[in-house]
Amino acid sequence: MKSSNPYSNPLDKVVAYSLSGGLPLLFIFMSLILGIIALNFTAREEEPQIVVPMVDVLVHSPGLSAKQVERQVTIPLEKLLSQITGVENVYSSSMAGKTSVTLRFYVGENREDAILNTYNKVYSNQDEMPNVVKNWVVKPIEVDDVPIVILALWSDKPERSSDYELRRVADEISTYLQTVSDTSEVKVTGGRPRTIRILLQPESLAARQSTSSDIVNALQVSNVLQTAGYWSLDNTSFLLESGDFIRDLGALRQTVINVVDGVPVFLQDVAEIIDGPAEPNHYTWIDFSEKHPEYRAAKNSFPMVAISIAKQRGSNAVSVAKDVHELITDLQINLLPSDFHVEVLRDYGATANEKVDNLASSLLFAVFTVVVFILNSAVKKLMYNAISLKSGVCDGSSTKHNSPRGWDD
Repeated sequence: MKSSNPYSNPLDKVVAYSLSGGLPLLFIFMSLILGIIALNFTAREEEPQIVVPMVDVLVHSPGLSAKQVERQVTIPLEKLLSQITGVENVYSSSMAGKTSVTLRFYVGENREDAILNTYNKVYSNQDEMPNVVKNWVVKPIEVDDVPIVILALWSDKPERSSDYELRRVADEISTYLQTVSDTSEVKVTGGRPRTIRILLQPESLAARQSTSSDIVNALQVSNVLQTAGYWSLDNTSFLLESGDFIRDLGALRQTVINVVDGVPVFLQDVAEIIDGPAEPNHYTWIDFSEKHPEYRAAKNSFPMVAISIAKQRGSNAVSVAKDVHELITDLQINLLPSDFHVEVLRDYGATANEKVDNLASSLLFAVFTVVVFILNSAVKKLMYNAISLKSGVCDGSSTKHNSPRGWDD
């Protein structure tokens, strides 16, 4: 007697049992649900998250020319840092009074180990550093340090709001932007920052028998606040402090830099003190094309200050960029003057979202194509079976109709 189960292999029996019930449909349904959840909650990013550790070592050696820095600092430092395990390339740049050495490790190297090894190598060889080296800084570089949003702050009335005013407003806006969730470094570029400049008057210095060294020493001594201990009296403790900081421009002008024949020499007597923008060492401008709504035929270039926003590691660039734009819109309505405008120079949130949407639509089209192909094959098979069955029925009917009469008896 033959068995009713056509599958003799145990694995075939398990597969046949699984396909005969509702388990495949459950798997398909759960896969679709999990795919939708993953698509909505996976962080969308413009830059690929490839682990390529990079470290900058910045060394200051004042008083040396670029050639001296290269021979005395850069070359020995390159030889030292190239001994670190996992370093693929070493780059350097020597300038007057400073040098920068960049280490690039192999792809896939552990970032924390790379930074720790660099710190150990540099600080464990301090005795080999030349005496001209004053200090150094080890700065890791990450993919997430690349800004995802860059905004340009500009004014259509540059005669009233110069790059100095733009810079001060941008510094305040950066404080607000730092409160956005998952933001990393918020940096302001361009514009002249506020600086107190002391312009020495050689004639006044000579007349009062003073030098620039007297001014430097006086500022260093006068701008110090030290704790001198505590004084207890009647169950009350008082903090004793000595000296004070220079807290305003008036106190700076009244700083005593020298005493000549019992007469104090004040800083305002030998120098002009200016509280305002720093000397310009670079310029940033924004220009518009003819198709831009802000295009002006008469004057189309305006001073600007750039604000760059980076995101934290593993966060969603789309959501961070959206929160930044919402905050900027709120500040434009409630805080910024009417002549201040914000232009978006870079938005990796929008581009990342567009690329992910294109990828998802391509995947859906591929899935749809496969499903249509499977259904098409199934329909063809059903039609073939139906045609074969119909042909068999027709053949049976024809045989019965043409059979001899004696057979029916």
